[in-house]
Order: sequence, then C-alpha cells, then structure tokens
Amino acid sequence: MPRARKFAALSSLGALALAASLGAAAAQPLSVVELFTSQGCSSCPPANANLIKVKDQPGVLALSFNVTYWDYLGWKDTFGKQEFTQRQVSYEPPLGHDGPFTPQVVVNGHADVVGAAPGEIQHLIAATDKTGGPSLSLGGGKVSIGAGAVPGGKADVWLVRYTKGVVQVPVARGENTGRTLPHANVVHALTKLGSWTGDATAYPLPAESGGLSTAVLVQSPGGGPILAAATN
Repeated sequence: MPRARKFAALSSLGALALAASLGAAAAQPLSVVELFTSQGCSSCPPANANLIKVKDQPGVLALSFNVTYWDYLGWKDTFGKQEFTQRQVSYEPPLGHDGPFTPQVVVNGHADVVGAAPGEIQHLIAATDKTGGPSLSLGGGKVSIGAGAVPGGKADVWLVRYTKGVVQVPVARGENTGRTLPHANVVHALTKLGSWTGDATAYPLPAESGGLSTAVLVQSPGGGPILAAATN
C-alpha cells in the first residue's frame, strides 16, 4: 500500500448552557491539527499514531475526522460521517489537490501533509502560523467572538464535539482485519452555529450531556484558513 491512499471519485455529497463548573475557555493562538482518517484504510494507522504524539502539546488542538469513502472496502468506519467527508473535500481545491485521500493532516486550514512519516505532523505544526484572529471564548452558555477584521467579509462558526483522549477500535473486516486501531480526540459532531462578519457576536452554546469535549472554530468559508479556535 502507498503511504497515502487517494479517493479519486466521490459519490454525490451534499454540498442550553454548559455546566457552570466549566467556566469560560478563552481562545489563545492555537495550531488546529485535523487528521482525516479511516478504519478501512491500511495506510492510516501510522498517521493515527503520530496524532497521538502531538495531541497533548501546549497550543495544539488535535482532532480526528473519520471519513466514509472507504466503507465499501468491507468495513464501515464506526466514527465515519458524511459531513466529515464533506469537510475534507472542501479543503482539497484550496490546498491544490484534485480529490481527498487518507491519511491527510490539515493544520489551521491552510497547510497539509500525509502525516504518516515520523515527525511529519510535528514539522508541519512548527512551520505553520498559529491562529491569530478575533478573541473567542466559551462560557456562560454562549460562544463569544470579538470584533476584528474578517477576510472576505464573512467567516463560518463551527461547533465541534469530540472525545478527548485515545480510544481503541477493533476492526473485524477490510484492510485492517484483526487490528485494534488507536484514535485520538475523535470528532463525533460538527455543527455550523452561524457566521461572523467582523462585529462582536455571541451564539448560544448548546449543552452537552454525553461527556464530550467542545471546540469552536472560526473559519473562512469553503475550506479556508481557521482564524480562531477555542476548546474547553
């Protein structure tokens, strides 16, 4: 297997408070590291392992997005969702790719690598500027975004729910038959809260009762750069 597996032809894709004890989580400059991975791809386990190595570094928000387009190989990814696949697809034209592939690591929405080679993710983090956009905080049952300049006049505000830490997934069929694959900071839900147009803005932050962690991303539309990020 090549270290990155590319999917050339996708099927059609469709384009209230937190507990008080959480307090407020304010945005600091971050490196948002998104791994697009699949339990059905034998090229992905090394990238999964590399994400685990960087997930606890200060200033790093690491997230695993499991995609669906390898499910036909015999194993339906237990975390895969079509909206995660669509998120990856939106990144490819700005990054200069003609289609999605796994594994793929995108840092702050504007730089990418395969992520499977030793040290590859760490090197990209070091070479990519951290987020430096508007102030952003989570607390008091809301997402608060400060005023500031917004490239293109508008940015999307994304709510991410994920399981913090490492989970082990036994795979019974497909290319990884018989293997137990570790996954770091697995994303379970991705929801667009609204838009930010440069004025100070607040959105209600839906309550989360399933033990998931929360992150919010302010991002230029269409797979553009991440301007600000915060997590609890």
